[in-house]
Amino acid sequence: MFTLPETRFDLCGDEYIYAEITKDMSAESNFKAIAITNELRRRNIPGIIEIYPANASYLVRYNPEVISPTDLMDYLKEIDITKSNVSELNFNSRIIEIPVWYDDPFTNEYAQRFKDRNLKHEISDFEYVMKANGYSDKKMFIEAHTDMLYMITMLGFSPGLSWAFPLGVPQEKIIQARKYTSPRTQTPGQAVGIGGAFSVIYPQNSPGSYQLIGISGVPVYDQKKRFNAFSESVFLAKPGYLWKHRAVEEEEYRKIVKEVEQGTYHYKVKEFNFSAEEYSTRKKDYIKQLMEDF
Repeated sequence: MFTLPETRFDLCGDEYIYAEITKDMSAESNFKAIAITNELRRRNIPGIIEIYPANASYLVRYNPEVISPTDLMDYLKEIDITKSNVSELNFNSRIIEIPVWYDDPFTNEYAQRFKDRNLKHEISDFEYVMKANGYSDKKMFIEAHTDMLYMITMLGFSPGLSWAFPLGVPQEKIIQARKYTSPRTQTPGQAVGIGGAFSVIYPQNSPGSYQLIGISGVPVYDQKKRFNAFSESVFLAKPGYLWKHRAVEEEEYRKIVKEVEQGTYHYKVKEFNFSAEEYSTRKKDYIKQLMEDF
């Protein structure tokens, strides 16, 4: 069972309260941030304008003419105490499959174009991340990345971009990489990147600094909500959702892209209730259980 330190609350100007659960990122601190912000939305407290969950913290924007910072702070502290019990850190979630063409020519072209901004000019981003994590075999590296379930911990930077953190993996086996020394001015839409311990998918062409290891065949941002996975939001990601990457070769990648263009692609999705208590006691076995019928 895990324990977390006391949450620190700070007033930020006249309209924001910032809550720091822990200084360092951990899956457990993110579980608490998700559970608390979900509870805040459920209560629908008058005066709260926006709620921003993050990796190990959250930010609340409020209207001081409707609710005072003192009263809101009391609400937050009361919820925080409740959510300090691991049995209370449950939330609705879903696993979504992401087909990825690894070591593809599109991201490799961008890596080559911006190699002067990166750490290793002579090799591709894919090869750099592979070697930095002790892999000499491409297939084994791809298997390692696709074996992990990545939890969406927060959204930001650009519409639909999310940070995904691996669950059930020992610290020494988490795939990690240093970012570019200077950001690229362009990154292809749907590129898969690694920065630190986080995996991301760029929703559209944009600047970026994460190492590029592949490209997703499916969008993670859809304003028209054409597909089954976008019924609730234009974003595929939501804090607490889990992404399962699946390796595909060029032929299948192009088939999927064509289905997306035609609007006929169907995302593979499993909905369930995530239990932080089960995860904290069983870790990898709990992740295996979640994947049994997926």
